[in-house]
Amino acid sequence: MSDLIERARELDARDPLAAVRADFVLDEVVYLDGNSLGALPANVPGAVEDVVRRQWGELRIRSWTESGWWTAPERIGDLVAPLVGAAAGQIVVGDSTSVNVFKALVGAVRLSGGPDAGRDEILVDASTFPTDGYIAASAARMTGCTVRPLAPAEVPDALGPRTAAVLLNHVDYRTGRLHDLPALTAAIRAAGAVSVWDLCHSAGALPVGLDSHGVDLAVGCTYKFLNGGPGSPAYLYVRAGLQDRFDSPLPGWNSHAEPFGMRPEYAPADGAVRGRVGTPDILSMLALEAALEVWSRPDVSVDAVRAKSLALTDFFLECVAAYVPEGRVVTVTPRAHAERGSQVALACEDAGEVMERLIAAGVVGDFRAPDVLRFGFTPLYLSFAEVERAARVLADTLG
Repeated sequence: MSDLIERARELDARDPLAAVRADFVLDEVVYLDGNSLGALPANVPGAVEDVVRRQWGELRIRSWTESGWWTAPERIGDLVAPLVGAAAGQIVVGDSTSVNVFKALVGAVRLSGGPDAGRDEILVDASTFPTDGYIAASAARMTGCTVRPLAPAEVPDALGPRTAAVLLNHVDYRTGRLHDLPALTAAIRAAGAVSVWDLCHSAGALPVGLDSHGVDLAVGCTYKFLNGGPGSPAYLYVRAGLQDRFDSPLPGWNSHAEPFGMRPEYAPADGAVRGRVGTPDILSMLALEAALEVWSRPDVSVDAVRAKSLALTDFFLECVAAYVPEGRVVTVTPRAHAERGSQVALACEDAGEVMERLIAAGVVGDFRAPDVLRFGFTPLYLSFAEVERAARVLADTLG
């Protein structure tokens, strides 16, 4: 035990991201649930107070122009863009992930030509977060398609002339498995289908490379590794080459070419603005903008975050192996770096009760039925000493 404690001290002393921890509001709890809700960035309360007291309280309606409220979805989209490997002008922030999945998936079928072009099948990750599956079924009913659930590894062999769109998760929410976005995207493109990627568990934790890998459409939330706050707005990516043909199933006045023209006929705006629908949620939108400021620090980059993520998860697995009795838990997350996101999932029979006891002991992760303990690792604010402590408390809890 003492060797691992000393190792943790050494790793923290060499950690190039150690100073970033001070940018977050934290306490003595070991917080390993940033893959569900990120910690509060220290600058957000002041930013929100300014939005409420000055921008809303004093400027009122003038803030739509003077404070930049109207352009916030695209402006903040351009802040998210480099974190997922996208050039500016391709991401719009707003609505929830669920709403954006719907927009993207129906839009993808329309881009493919849909049933009129003989493309009447939507392939969906069988282990996806349930909402993605629900929305895929609804999108299929709307577009005259059928849904075919399958494992991501089965996608290349399942693609064919009937495939309209493919909806996949970059990182599996339950196991933490990282799927091969470059290879799968290339296979989808070669089949003439349209790719839609859910980046909820990868954005802000690891490189994505949307532009370099030719992804067509992508969606993601901002309240996990981007620390935007509970219910913070999601985002929609539309590749530049597809924007003039992207046909959103939710056309709103915000995405109109003349939003204040109040015309009865809909004419879509140019660019990523087509992904907008209604009035932006300004309070949460600008809280997110403040939260993203941490990525402007010279010592913070996606590559640095990924390197620390892998080091943290490697060290946690090492500590678990050293402290936890053999056979008490089974590691569900792949050990290979190329297949691992920024979480570790452990399976045990009494996982729900174990997590309750862990939280009571000051180590916060979460439970996924029926038997998974999930631990999320946010490199911006997590230390190696906390990782060692979490594994030690886990061992004590398992008894």
